[in-house]
Amino acid sequence: MTRTIVGIFFLLLPLLEIAGFVVVGSRIGALATVGLVIASAVLGALLLRIQGIGALRRAQIQAQAGGAPDREIVHGAMIVLAGLLLIIPGFITDIIGLLLFLPPVRDLAWNAIRSRIVVVGTGFGMRGAQARRETKVIDLDEQDYREINDNGPSPWRRPDAE
Repeated sequence: MTRTIVGIFFLLLPLLEIAGFVVVGSRIGALATVGLVIASAVLGALLLRIQGIGALRRAQIQAQAGGAPDREIVHGAMIVLAGLLLIIPGFITDIIGLLLFLPPVRDLAWNAIRSRIVVVGTGFGMRGAQARRETKVIDLDEQDYREINDNGPSPWRRPDAE
């Protein structure tokens, strides 16, 4: 049921956006409508840059503290979606994009989808870097190994040694 509603919304969205252009254009004029669309795209790009960097920082801080940055990653994805919706020409997408930039709206969406998200992975933050440092490397000299395979030259032998 929800998928059909979302599908119908996406099919009707271009028609709704055109109707929005007609209504706004008849009220404020065509040139002002184009200016408003360009201004919303510029605003979307700026907000995407500022808010996106902040979301990335919050995710890094959460990961370095040893926790899973699931909330911050989802908030970052919503910020990216909000910026893209503002960049896309149209007033309905602009309204949805502006709403997604508001933290209380993102929290509401996060609470609605939290139970459907599973974070899988290890090695976030410093724990991953520490695990990489603890990996043992075995370094061999030329005298420490010998060729076992008699079917051809060893891949470990230098070409100038033959």
